[in-house]
Amino acid sequence: MRIITFVISFNCMDIKTIKRRLLGSNTKQEKYTCYKRNWQVTSSKPASNTNGNSSSSNILTWKDRLQIAIDAAQGLEYRHYGCKPPIIHRDVKLTNILLNDNFQAKLSDFGLSRTFPSNDDTHISTVVAGTPGYLDPEYNLSNRLNEKSDVYSFEVVLLEIISCRPVYSSREHERIHIGRWVSSMLAEGDIYGIVDPRLERHFNTNTVWKAVETAMACVSPNAIKRPTISQVVVELKESLATEIAGTRQSHETELTNSIEIRSDSSISMLNPSVR
Repeated sequence: MRIITFVISFNCMDIKTIKRRLLGSNTKQEKYTCYKRNWQVTSSKPASNTNGNSSSSNILTWKDRLQIAIDAAQGLEYRHYGCKPPIIHRDVKLTNILLNDNFQAKLSDFGLSRTFPSNDDTHISTVVAGTPGYLDPEYNLSNRLNEKSDVYSFEVVLLEIISCRPVYSSREHERIHIGRWVSSMLAEGDIYGIVDPRLERHFNTNTVWKAVETAMACVSPNAIKRPTISQVVVELKESLATEIAGTRQSHETELTNSIEIRSDSSISMLNPSVR
């Protein structure tokens, strides 16, 4: 199975470039960077076919992005609640989310992971480890680690997926964290300004609001106020279901309109013209 390392920065998610380079690659263990360092591709076998995204667009759709976020969140959910003892990843970030040929996401790089007591302990004390920008501020200050630290990191990833912006951006010689930037945009009520502009508003606005609000709840500096990763999965699945339903309804409406237009055209051809 070929694994695509999913990396977002200023220009990201160009599917056409990825597929073209994968299709043209027949070298084993070939590793190269495509589309300005935004996708790093590692191929472990000759690439013959990549039927990853059925969209006609070269940019991952909003539905695709939600599905990727859900896949990654479910990976965390399993480690938090499906493993005995539970496992805290400690380094959740975009470059640790892998995509296969079908753009299904999986978590990777568990080198910093720690097991967590399954008893009533609320945290474990440990040396701070992780990546700046994704690091839970409460854990960073107190050395107290729990599963909510992963939730914070994951939601930074979700904001990246939504906006296609880096974790830190510069403005007037000031580094601004993506969470702070999104907060300022929300204060202005500008949801469209948060979303990757290349999506060209091809999404259900309510599902974007829901995803952004979920993310902002999770980047709260207070761990107690953050939802669990299971709650995040539920919210994202609801957003995806709404997005799919809206897309299906839109397609059905377009089909109905097309049939009506063709029917009217046929009737006009059958009726003799008035002289």
